[in-house]
Amino acid sequence: MQTRSTLLIAACAAAAALSQPASAQTTTTTVTTVARQTTAMATTPLNIRSGPGPEYPVIGAIPTNGQAVIAGCVEGSLWCQISYNGTQGWAYSQYMTAMVEGRPLAVSEIRELPPVTYAAPPANTGTAIVRPTYSGNFVAPMATTAPLSIAPPPSTVQTYIVQNPRPQVYLNGEVVEGAGLPPDVALTPVPDSDYQYAYVNGVPVLVEPATRRVRYIYR
Repeated sequence: MQTRSTLLIAACAAAAALSQPASAQTTTTTVTTVARQTTAMATTPLNIRSGPGPEYPVIGAIPTNGQAVIAGCVEGSLWCQISYNGTQGWAYSQYMTAMVEGRPLAVSEIRELPPVTYAAPPANTGTAIVRPTYSGNFVAPMATTAPLSIAPPPSTVQTYIVQNPRPQVYLNGEVVEGAGLPPDVALTPVPDSDYQYAYVNGVPVLVEPATRRVRYIYR
């Protein structure tokens, strides 16, 4: 009698599981599958770095409207692991959008992306990265401001900037064209040019003095 009761309980449990709505059974699987195949579009030319932070070297760039595949993002961070045209690295999610339920959404606002971790190179390899002290934040451009577009500066400008480096400044986030530099970031004039420059987040940038907006990034 006890055996028959046990079999009856097991059968009822199996029937209850099968009676669950199909959507309830597949929702978790669907979200995971979509997240692992998320394709995002860069809203501005965006650096690809070797690690999740502005202290890591730039190893490539995603052009405006370029599409990258996102593997996941560091939990509690805006840095995501991406792949673009064969280059695998890290990009800042604030400047990427993905289609969610038929509308574009900033990747930084998507909660379903899987978490990923970053294994930093050991110090004894000579490639260890020291986390910098951030001296401020970028000033976001106004929403009504037109996108920046300037022709590449003359090669003489780049030569001067490279041959005359300035102290490195690190700001929270990622340096992109159109972002403004806070007042305490010193700018240096470029001879025979209307622009000035600074070294920000590991790269030299050309800056419009009147607005302090980044106009060109040397990657």
